[in-house]
Amino acid sequence: MTDTSATPAASRVIVYTVRVEFGDCDPARIVWFPNFFRWIDAASRHFFLQCGVPPWHETEKTTGLIGTPLVDTHAKFVKTASYGDTLDIHTSVAEWRDKSFVQRYRVMRGGDLIMECDEVRIFAARREGSDTGIRAIPIPADIKARCS
Repeated sequence: MTDTSATPAASRVIVYTVRVEFGDCDPARIVWFPNFFRWIDAASRHFFLQCGVPPWHETEKTTGLIGTPLVDTHAKFVKTASYGDTLDIHTSVAEWRDKSFVQRYRVMRGGDLIMECDEVRIFAARREGSDTGIRAIPIPADIKARCS
């Protein structure tokens, strides 16, 4: 299904900082690639918290919104990182759609681009009558306003 109501987002950027530890790396001392996805997932939630969106367990109680699950990702690895490095993950929303959005990440070590990634995420609520099923819901206007 294609959203036809896509709009470019304003350029609000929130930075999430990660220190690379020895256990984040493979035997060649290079960050094991799944760790980048773990960190950008944390950066996604950090973005919403810094924009004033309550934790998902609170929004579930008040509005039924359980979070923003990932539905697509595209990453480009530019340089390697190793233990001891401090990485700044610059997070923004590149595009708002009706029920999904594109979140953009630029992982930086100082002035060096290490990785960049675009993710498509949805705003989700529980499927009626199901404890585990989810459904996409329209992006809440108040969240869009806080994050733009």
